[in-house]
Amino acid sequence: MVDQRDYYEVLGVERRATSAQITDAYRKLAIRYHPDKNPGDQEAASRFKEAARAFEVLSDEGLRARYDRYGHAGVQGGGRHEFNDITDVFEAFGDLFGGGIFGEAFGGRRRGNRPRKGRDVFCQTTLTLVEAARGATKTVEFTRHETCAECDGSGARKGTKPQACDYCGGQGQVIQTAGVFRMQTTCPACRGAGSVIRDKCPACGGDGVTAERVERRVTIPAGVDSDVRVRLAGEGEPGGNGGPPGDCYCVIEIEDHPFLAREGRDLHCEVPITFTQAALGATVEVPTLDGPKPLQVARGTQSGDVVRVRGLGMPEVRGRGIGDLHVHLHVEVPKTLSPRAEELLRELAAEEHAAVSPKRSSFFSRLTEYFQGKESPEHREDES
Repeated sequence: MVDQRDYYEVLGVERRATSAQITDAYRKLAIRYHPDKNPGDQEAASRFKEAARAFEVLSDEGLRARYDRYGHAGVQGGGRHEFNDITDVFEAFGDLFGGGIFGEAFGGRRRGNRPRKGRDVFCQTTLTLVEAARGATKTVEFTRHETCAECDGSGARKGTKPQACDYCGGQGQVIQTAGVFRMQTTCPACRGAGSVIRDKCPACGGDGVTAERVERRVTIPAGVDSDVRVRLAGEGEPGGNGGPPGDCYCVIEIEDHPFLAREGRDLHCEVPITFTQAALGATVEVPTLDGPKPLQVARGTQSGDVVRVRGLGMPEVRGRGIGDLHVHLHVEVPKTLSPRAEELLRELAAEEHAAVSPKRSSFFSRLTEYFQGKESPEHREDES
């Protein structure tokens, strides 16, 4: 994941690029790195597949939205195609080139009816911070297509079956000749399927699949963080031509905790203490995932000091230890004082030889005292 380039960078387009600009950029890269123009060049082959994957994601509205939000993690396993080799790219996007660059003029490959893995689907669930720390089992719902029970996936009305395409003779491809060039293109009549459905199934409209709302239980391991995806194997869209189904990826979101903030596997909290607790030391309660726990505040604690409590953070997903709790201590200054509290503090100030404000009086009395104290004896003699 960390080695993957940004898909917009791969195609050389801006993030606000239109679909037409994305398609045009992909065409240029596919022609530039086409393996028949770069025989034996592994770097060109890699760029060819990389551009195909970038185009698949950015040309799909749903995949592009997830990529913009989550990056590569949001589309891992997504998409309709697996680009394991160059043939997969030809099979996926040969139609974009109208038989030119992917036709026989460049040694193009014929699209086959080999099994294809189904497309992945996505859902989302929300956990509290405590559930994320302990692990949880959640019920999720998502929509996927399932094989039509009426036609058993054929797309044809019950009692009938698809027939070989007359236009291409069941090959799915047609050969066009232009001068000395012979170009192979996808059959426009059957769109590469090699067969056509004369009498469509009324239940699925000839698609062979129907949209179904599915409910599943997903077990979420302890220590997960927001945007982590949990895989439900085989719960995606059905495969093509007998291929395996795709997967369902459950994207995790973590609710904000009222007292604890997460940073990796560590937790942070802010705890207010009084001046006397900071000066003399005290035992205070601090929030943890297991509820309030006592914390010893040392004598002479300063506002902003952080106390680290080991082992009270979040667990690692792979079981490699537990993080720590960082308690940020803030000394609060009281806004109001009882007469006795004020008296004691003034005694303390006298002991420390600290200059403090005079005793509280009315605003105007204090204002008068302040300015009278600023007048010098000479000034007062002049006025008299």
